[in-house]
Amino acid sequence: MIAVIVSVSIGGWVLTTWLRIRNGYPLDGSWGQALYPTKNDETVERVKLLSQENAQLRAELGSIKDRLANVERIVTDSAHSLDREIESLRGTRN
Repeated sequence: MIAVIVSVSIGGWVLTTWLRIRNGYPLDGSWGQALYPTKNDETVERVKLLSQENAQLRAELGSIKDRLANVERIVTDSAHSLDREIESLRGTRN
């Protein structure tokens, strides 16, 4: 029974440490101080690329929100007002 408790405790510690390393959280030293992973050029470049991708995705999301707002306006408008707008646009082209 003691062996099971010890092995589960050690397995939990290993899993927790692996998850912290994988997700970039600081590790704890023997006295509780935070040990941060070393930063190298590859890590810095990866953060830059992820930041650029994040900015692009945010811009794309903004344009999608605008388009969705237009679609919602078209769907929720009454058919009569929509017909008037379409006819007025046809009239301006001629």
